[in-house]
Amino acid sequence: MTHSDWDRQRQPLVLQRVEKEAAPSWRSSASRRLKKHCSCTSEKAKSKILGFVPILKWLPRYRLREWLLGDAMSGLIVGILLVPQSIAYSLLASQDPIYGLYTSFFTSIIYAIFGTSRHISAGVFGVLCLLVGQVVDRELALAGYLTESDGDGGGWSNGSAALLAGLGNGSVAAVGCDKSCYAITVGATVTFTAGVYQVLMGIFQVGFVSVYLSNSLLGGFATGASLTIFTSQIKYLLGLKIPRPQGWFVLFKTWYSVLGNLGNTNICDLVTSLVCLLVLIPVKEINKRFKAKLKAPIPFELFVVVIATLASHFGRFNTDYGSDVSGDIPTGFMPPQLPMWSLIPNVAVDAFSIAIVGFAITISLSEMFAKKHGYTVDANQEMYAIGLCNIVPAFFRCFTSSAALTKTLVKESTGCQTQVSGLVSALVLLLVLLLIAPLFYSLQKCVLAVIILVNLRGALEKFLDIPAMWRLNRVDASIWLITMATSALVNTELGLLVGVLVSALSVLGRTQQARVLELGLAPAGEHYEDLSSYRGLRTHPDVAVFRYDAPIYYANQSMFKKSLYKCVGLDPVKEKAQLVKFKKKRNKQQQQEAAAAAGIPDVKPEGDGKEEEGGASVTLMPDQKARRLRSLVVDGSAILFLDTAGVTALKEVRKDYAEFGIRVVLAQCNTSVLDSLERGGYYPDKDGEEDRILFFTIADAVHYVQSLSATNGDCDAK
Repeated sequence: MTHSDWDRQRQPLVLQRVEKEAAPSWRSSASRRLKKHCSCTSEKAKSKILGFVPILKWLPRYRLREWLLGDAMSGLIVGILLVPQSIAYSLLASQDPIYGLYTSFFTSIIYAIFGTSRHISAGVFGVLCLLVGQVVDRELALAGYLTESDGDGGGWSNGSAALLAGLGNGSVAAVGCDKSCYAITVGATVTFTAGVYQVLMGIFQVGFVSVYLSNSLLGGFATGASLTIFTSQIKYLLGLKIPRPQGWFVLFKTWYSVLGNLGNTNICDLVTSLVCLLVLIPVKEINKRFKAKLKAPIPFELFVVVIATLASHFGRFNTDYGSDVSGDIPTGFMPPQLPMWSLIPNVAVDAFSIAIVGFAITISLSEMFAKKHGYTVDANQEMYAIGLCNIVPAFFRCFTSSAALTKTLVKESTGCQTQVSGLVSALVLLLVLLLIAPLFYSLQKCVLAVIILVNLRGALEKFLDIPAMWRLNRVDASIWLITMATSALVNTELGLLVGVLVSALSVLGRTQQARVLELGLAPAGEHYEDLSSYRGLRTHPDVAVFRYDAPIYYANQSMFKKSLYKCVGLDPVKEKAQLVKFKKKRNKQQQQEAAAAAGIPDVKPEGDGKEEEGGASVTLMPDQKARRLRSLVVDGSAILFLDTAGVTALKEVRKDYAEFGIRVVLAQCNTSVLDSLERGGYYPDKDGEEDRILFFTIADAVHYVQSLSATNGDCDAK
């Protein structure tokens, strides 16, 4: 069949590329951007304000009769749950209990105003509290505050009274600013810095970074941090007064200290802890098992806190048995205080990792529940919201907050409809702050530790899912395990960094593990598929079709060529090298024969030549399939992009095979790849357009090269 016959029998798909406009100059582009962002109209100003303060948009459309009951119910229940949890999580952040209540109160209000998710509950979150507590204990140690007799970095004192007396200048040197005062100053400074990071990320529109934090990464990090939290609470269960270790391998250091001080266990705290565990674990299971039948979860934690406080008060556990209690919890609000500016350089790196974790958790939860309930959230606005939830409360002695999964699930399951639920929770906390807080004076710290441990069950149960994760996807399971192990065993912040790096390397590794596949033609139609995956596919005698399921770029271009050469059965680079070697050998033999004919004594070459000649003869005999090939068609449908190295690799493949009389053509390439080929000089500058033909289907490419082979065969016959 001649070329003209192919043209008559098969009409190829002809498309005309759209001529792209020249890119505007940087001056005109900058001018247009400035005009777009700096121009101000009434409509634009209104849109910006409503976008930045979403409550102004949805509150006027609030359906009072339909939504108020659900919002009030969920807000009330979450507010009740927040009381014991806010007090308990203050332990993790090394703060007095009042500051946990402050944090949950201010965060609930601010997120309701600026947040776009209707369902998430913003407030104290265990992992962030742990990260803040580690920074606080480190700074307390550097400032010399951990030389006190109790040796407990999380110890509380009556520093709140000093703060109420007006020590709001953030200076450690202020008279009366004790360990508690300095601890919340450090915590508020970390919180302020993290909030600034989050707002800056919103300003620079980097909300898209959330897609790089995979579920396996966040899950492994949360579970690893939960192990650290679990370990940090053991000393409270036993009533031990040991400092929180600093640096790396905290988990091992903590267990070493706990085991070394078992003889100092407070029996009263131990018995109280065991009783509370025996009560809370079964009732939590009841809540979990019957959550579908219960309109709202029963607040057993609050019941335990009330009963334990009464028992501690009337049993005089603090004075008679030396049990550690919460102490004075003042009512009302303290005057605002500026962060300690001189501390910001010390905590800037820690605050950045805290900001990333808080943002990632908030975005993940908000998007998950928005998808479930059929609405959308703005990732950048969520950055603003959670950033303001940290910046503003930092002036009121709060520590870092974010969305929390457990309370969000409770909020959703109890009928939450809008952010009004968060305002109702804030009212519950306000009532506690103004009237009820001092009643928790006798509440034992071991009870708070039990509440923390019971709330870690969900994260720790993830270990049971490891076999299923491994069967589902080994790469994701490996990311989870590595992130978890690093977070728990080495360092919490390092675990997040390692998880990000491992995730990035796994993506890189997947592109390098891609292999070239040979395709065959389906019995019916013109569809080509992988020969190793499907039966009944047939190949062409003189044309082979291959596909590469990855982009071709600097990191894998060498692997692409090796895989293609192996799949074809002919490595042109090695063949050329062996041909050169063989020609040298043959020339040397001819010289020896000529010398012998002329009567010149024979000069034996280096080596016996046997292995060399035999190696050449074997190497120059590629498999029979490769010897019959006259054309290669590379399916580019799975090649997402090419860089300079990728274009060079394709040029080298085409050139190397051309020297053996094998034509290489590309089919089904996307426009991005075609543009890269054009810019990279893949197409030779010739008068004819034969080498620039674009094939939009594999069948077109195969028919075309077959027609060329037939034409060349006819010419050879003549």
